[in-house]
Amino acid sequence: MKPRFTIALDAMGGDHGPQVVVPAALQYLDHSSDTDLVLVGQEEVIAPLLRKAKNRHRDRLRIHHASQTVAMDELPSKALRNKKDSSMRIAIDLVKHGEAHAVVSAGNTGALMATARFVLKTLPQVDRPAIITAIPSVKGRTHMLDLGANVDCTAEHLFQFAVMGSELVRAVEGVERPTVGLLNIGAEEIKGNDQVRQAHELIGASSLNYAGYVEGDDVYMGGVDVVVTDGFVGNVALKTSEGVAKLLAHFLGQHFRKNLFSRAAALVAMPVLKAFKRQVDPRRYNGASLVGLRGIVIKSHGGADVVAFENAIHIAEKEIHANVIERIEHEVSAHLDNVHERAMA
Repeated sequence: MKPRFTIALDAMGGDHGPQVVVPAALQYLDHSSDTDLVLVGQEEVIAPLLRKAKNRHRDRLRIHHASQTVAMDELPSKALRNKKDSSMRIAIDLVKHGEAHAVVSAGNTGALMATARFVLKTLPQVDRPAIITAIPSVKGRTHMLDLGANVDCTAEHLFQFAVMGSELVRAVEGVERPTVGLLNIGAEEIKGNDQVRQAHELIGASSLNYAGYVEGDDVYMGGVDVVVTDGFVGNVALKTSEGVAKLLAHFLGQHFRKNLFSRAAALVAMPVLKAFKRQVDPRRYNGASLVGLRGIVIKSHGGADVVAFENAIHIAEKEIHANVIERIEHEVSAHLDNVHERAMA
């Protein structure tokens, strides 16, 4: 008999709260048979939405009341100190106490990271957790970390990110030896600051499948499976990419609406445009992992719709099945021990 798993959902988090989380949960349960869900939040708000669903999957879905919510612009320190009965905090507590195997939240990123780190703690020998997500590339998808959790990083932090990212991709994507690239301003050995060059030496001396430096445009060409950078650069790179995608969509729409000829061309090109839109649809990539913690925490985009939030739940399910926490803990320990042995030799 297959084991059953439970995922806690921060039902009040994000821009839309229960209006998105509840239907996403029901839609997820339509597609999954071995996972139960817990909707954490204000019962008086969530229960009416479930009643409208005509008791669909009621045996696999329950509400865990939480009286408080964390605002999207709330300071992480205040959320951590003053919101101990928030839907975010209670959902993470369920993971800590073994009542859930993972948590998914679209809430305040800073508050989620601070609360998860405080409640769950980091894995042994992991200094800082990082945010990692998949982004589309010409060869499928590339995983990138850190995307904003750590603005200032040492070379050792970047090395730990490389190990964690590599093992996550190996576990979840089934890539036997993921290739790892270090984001830099050039591919030449002399390029980069001291932090990047030192990380280059550490990763290169490890048993990771290290491909060396990669530049910004390489991220989307699919030359490596994992791109490693600090949270400042990673977040700027990701947000810039999102802006370019919106710019292209704007220009395409503008030109296709320009005149009768361009409107006719748009009709002819519609099947191709729809296929392109599906392939790069950000909803398919929604759900970033907070790796390095003693529990699975998935961050959904704050503005996620039902399809996007459901995808984030599926990512949590994949990580549960792949046993990523134990695998990352083992790999970080093994690689760091190896580095220390080399340093002593």
